[in-house]
Amino acid sequence: MAFEGLSEKLSAAFKKLKSKGKLSEADVKSSMREVRLALLEADVNYKVAKEFTNRVVERAIGSQVMESLTPAQMVIKIVKEELTALMGSGDAKIDMPPKPPCVIMLCGLQGSGKTTHAGKLAKMLKKKGHRPLLVACDIYRPAAIKQLQVVGENANVSVFEMGNENPVNISKRAIEHAKDYGNDIVIIDTAGRLHIDENLMNELKEIKSNVNPNEILLVVDAMTGQDAVNIAKSFNELLDITGIILTKLDGDTRGGAALSIREVTGKQIKFVGTGEKLDNLEVFHPDRMASRILGMGDVLTLIEDAEMALDKKKAEQVAKKLEQNSFDLDDLKDYFFQMKKMGPLKSILGKLPGMDKHLKDVDIDDRIIDRQCAMILSMTPSERKKPSIINPSRKRRIASGSGMRVEDVNKLLRSFEQMQKVMKKFGGKGKIKMPKFGFRNFMK
Repeated sequence: MAFEGLSEKLSAAFKKLKSKGKLSEADVKSSMREVRLALLEADVNYKVAKEFTNRVVERAIGSQVMESLTPAQMVIKIVKEELTALMGSGDAKIDMPPKPPCVIMLCGLQGSGKTTHAGKLAKMLKKKGHRPLLVACDIYRPAAIKQLQVVGENANVSVFEMGNENPVNISKRAIEHAKDYGNDIVIIDTAGRLHIDENLMNELKEIKSNVNPNEILLVVDAMTGQDAVNIAKSFNELLDITGIILTKLDGDTRGGAALSIREVTGKQIKFVGTGEKLDNLEVFHPDRMASRILGMGDVLTLIEDAEMALDKKKAEQVAKKLEQNSFDLDDLKDYFFQMKKMGPLKSILGKLPGMDKHLKDVDIDDRIIDRQCAMILSMTPSERKKPSIINPSRKRRIASGSGMRVEDVNKLLRSFEQMQKVMKKFGGKGKIKMPKFGFRNFMK
């Protein structure tokens, strides 16, 4: 996960501070040297890392901190505030014009994930009640138009294309089409290149001057570290971008780009890609990201993900069944399917406070849920309603039908039985929420 190494090193530096009852100026400066090294190892720009730690030291050696009863906690609070300020104050939103359509132009180098993230952005905006239109302006890369059409189909969003026509003409016609057909957002997927070149920039500048986009979002790969910052700087100087979409933040990346881009370019990250699926796009919240980096979790984003992914009607039905102690394996299967919509398990668990340390060396296989569902689907309706009737011969049939072992079926049934015992304690006590019945039992 992103920032894993940085979080670990920052925790170690703060642990030393917490072990001291009172802090001296030397203690703070020594700790900030470790923080600066941790930032540099995370591929944060040298100047950014230096100025960041200088600001923290300047604030931390004040009398209010030094004479506090919990000086270490005060220093950590300052670090969190400075991290948040480093990545941007407040959440950056799409600049919606008073009269639609809102034109969003995506740009970036080839391989940054621009076309996929055009689909992700379109799907996110569609969920919020908008009617986006994807526009295929990459006429050079083989199968680029087809790729956007596939992405659009998966996102259930219309795609406008005119084959190998001039990209400027395609953009202009697409906006006319959007006005005629009631699309309030137009997302233009422009051509990428293997590197920044004059022809690419001239074409992008021409599209910009002809369609006057409300947003110019640069898509950059977080895995490229400082290269991502340099790319952002070059595009910003030539196009005056309005924001950034940072992709692959879920990968094995050190996170330096996320911490450096705004300070170097003056432009804020607006969205981050956190997985391969079209749902894996998040609005970038600087304060929440700072909490994640410091191992404090991100419960607010987790709640928002749940609200977006979970079926409200189904959730109410589950809550009712929990109250009546009638939750069965069919309901568990539906609950597993709902969880899958929220993204990779490691990403979900990583947003819980303090979980980053426990997940560091844990390899969570997302196929675990698929295996549980396969076993449940191999049962008959009566077996799912009443698991107590499942005898050894039935277990062998279920294991064979799901490609699992009898031991796996036993484990699933034992875990479900434990879960039912927990529910009985909750039953009859008025309205309840989904209990924390320990998914670890199902994950083993």
